[in-house]
Formats: sequence, C-alpha cells, structure tokens
Amino acid sequence: MAGQALLAFAFAYLLGSIPFGLLLTRAAGLGDVRQIGSGSIGATNVLRTGRKGLAAATVLLDAAKGALPVLLAGAFLPGSEGAAAVGAVAGHCFTPWLRFKGGKGFATAAGVLLALAWPAMLVCAGLWAATLAIFRISSVASMTTVVLAPVIGWALGYPATIIPLVLIAAIVVIQHRANIGRLMRGEEPRVGGSQ
Repeated sequence: MAGQALLAFAFAYLLGSIPFGLLLTRAAGLGDVRQIGSGSIGATNVLRTGRKGLAAATVLLDAAKGALPVLLAGAFLPGSEGAAAVGAVAGHCFTPWLRFKGGKGFATAAGVLLALAWPAMLVCAGLWAATLAIFRISSVASMTTVVLAPVIGWALGYPATIIPLVLIAAIVVIQHRANIGRLMRGEEPRVGGSQ
C-alpha cells in the first residue's frame, strides 16, 4: 500500500509540476509571467497581463492537473487518491522545472477536491465566492477556503479526505506567506481596487 501511495504521489507531482501559466504566457508572446505582479505562475498573476482568456485557461489547466492524477489513482491504485492529491498540489507549488518555485496552489487544490469529493468542492466554491464578496481580497478567500476544506469534507462524510486536505491547506497557506505579510500591513490589494 505504501508503494502504491508513493507511486501515485510521484506521478501526481510530475503532472502537477507542469507550469501552465508560464507556458501559456510565453506562447502568447507575453514573456515570463514571473517578472510581473507577485511573480507567481498561477492564474491570478496571469490575469495581470490583461489577458482574461489566458487566465481562464490557466485556471482550467491547473485544476485539471489536480483532478486527473486523483482520478487515475482511484482507477489504477485504489486507496492512494490522497497521496495523489497532495502530490499534485506540491508539484504545482514546488516545481522542479522552476527551481522548486511555482504557484500558490489554489486552482490545483480545487481540482483535487473536485476529484476527491465533488459535493465538498461545491460547498467550498460557495464559501470562496462568499468570502471574496465580503472581503474583496483574493488571498483571504483562497486561504479561508483551503483551511476550512478539511472540516467541510469531514462534515459531508468524506473522512478519508481530512489528512490530504490538511496537508494541502498547509502548502497553500505557506505559499501565501507574502500575502499574509501584506495583510498584516494593510497592503494587500482588493479585487477591483486601485491598490
């Protein structure tokens, strides 16, 4: 069982490590997305290029690389879905192709949750939208959602998701450490704001 989990983690890590945001912006002739905004390869930073279509494609591809390895693990290595989930998010956040730097992991975590427990994903999507509407700060909505995702998974009857979702929440929050610093200083930009 441990061998299957390790295999699932490794495959998911490699798939998760594909830096779609960087590849898409380079293919569009926009250069290196890491040189603007937060320096992240994720959709929020891709949106700062002004190309909404590229940002939407980044969200979909980053979510897909979270969902696909979990689904494959369930089909071929039953019981290793949690390891695949953590591997996909870790691969996105610490990609070996970019010196173990990457995105913040939220879209990939969303894809993972969709594959692990889609009802929990629906509740989390509602929580994210409500938090964003109230605070108008993307990082607050993302961190609130991932931190509460294990509780939501447990409450909806998916106990096997708790440990993977706790580990994923830890990764995503770590990747938001710069945002946390800006929040503490009152400098984090608001959605639709001038900051």
